[in-house]
Amino acid sequence: MALKRRLVIVTGATAMLVVGPLSAAAYAQEVSIRDVAAAVDSVWIVIAAILVMFMQAGFALVEAGFTRAKNAGNIIMKNVIDFSLGGITYWAFGFALAYGGSSVGGFVAYGDVFFFDDPARAGEWFFQVVFAATAATIISGAIAGRMKFTSYLLFTPLVTGIMYPIVTHWVWGGGWLAEIGFFDFAGSGVVHMLGGAAALAGVIVIGPRIGKYDEFGTSRSIPGHSVTLAALGVFILWFGWYGFNAGSTLAAVGQDIATPVVTTTLAACAGALGAMFTAWFITGKPDVGFTLNGVLAGLVGVTAGAASLSFGASVLTGAVAGVIMVFSVMAFERIGIDDPVGAVSVHGVAGLWGLLAVGLLSADASIGTQAIGAIAIAGWAFGLSYAGFKLIDVTIGIRVTPAEEIEGLDRSEHGGEAYPEFVFQEQVAKAEDLDPVGTTGRLSGIRYQGRRRIGPR
Repeated sequence: MALKRRLVIVTGATAMLVVGPLSAAAYAQEVSIRDVAAAVDSVWIVIAAILVMFMQAGFALVEAGFTRAKNAGNIIMKNVIDFSLGGITYWAFGFALAYGGSSVGGFVAYGDVFFFDDPARAGEWFFQVVFAATAATIISGAIAGRMKFTSYLLFTPLVTGIMYPIVTHWVWGGGWLAEIGFFDFAGSGVVHMLGGAAALAGVIVIGPRIGKYDEFGTSRSIPGHSVTLAALGVFILWFGWYGFNAGSTLAAVGQDIATPVVTTTLAACAGALGAMFTAWFITGKPDVGFTLNGVLAGLVGVTAGAASLSFGASVLTGAVAGVIMVFSVMAFERIGIDDPVGAVSVHGVAGLWGLLAVGLLSADASIGTQAIGAIAIAGWAFGLSYAGFKLIDVTIGIRVTPAEEIEGLDRSEHGGEAYPEFVFQEQVAKAEDLDPVGTTGRLSGIRYQGRRRIGPR
């Protein structure tokens, strides 16, 4: 009996010596796998956010290329400030209003993240701040060439610190739109339609550029100074959009990040083709500007459903976005809405279509719920922006003087030129040849209907 007891004790001790370390190793291995997965997810979020941050360069080039050379430096300054001032604003209180510890009726968050200082959520903050800056910079191109820089400095924090964070709480922070089933995977509405609606308010308050419309109200073409810069900007935006959409999985391990990449690619391609053929049919030429904006419209349109739309549905979504963008640009131009880069149509109208496409082409949400969300986001962004622009206008003034606008904002607002060699050209060229619209307020012998030349005056 004693021998048997000793055998049991020895066997138990041996088992503990052998199995114990193995169990500990297994546990350590399990923890290690979880740590690796968390690290991979963190790296993915940071890389995706860096791609989205690079889109600021794309926006700057698109806006500069589609507008006059005399305003290129001003465009660059606004895009730098969108991210710089927007980043500080979002750090101070924007992130708290979107993702704070508590919610006020599903409308706005508050609580524990004012003056953000939580290393555990650093990746989340960085991913969100680049989205906030994207929403702000959409407005820059729409009001290009005539807004005071100081006025723009006052308006940008309204977008990144209040307008955008509150909408993100509605949708991505568990707010009231999320509760009713509204769906926007990566921001067709939360980012792009919001920015487009704010841009529309700004254009209405500030008015058209000098020379855009003649005495009969007929629109004139004021071409941008570099289609090459605009094209490079579009390709940079396309590149960064993979971080925008695929990064919105918010993780890499166990997530399908390839599907958003494919749907994003197909929608951009279809948007370019849809816009090109539509413009070709209407104007008789495959317009470069419309085609480039078609790429962006397709990207905006697919963003809401990038993770769930079928590949065929993403092609349809992108193509429709490109087509409606062309008609939207022309319609806005006819009613006196002067948007030099087409931001209202590319982001606002195509973003609206993207939200509705989710309800029509996927099972993520109903068309009714999507429409409610679209109306709420657009109404909030337009109303708050209109009030903000109006307040700025009646206090310090929103628009530069006619003389400053004609001279160009690079000189009048920043005391320099983006292209110094133009100073020499002004000394040897006739003013009306160098700047036929901005200098004299009229074209030299040519009239335009929309984008089409219709003959001599």
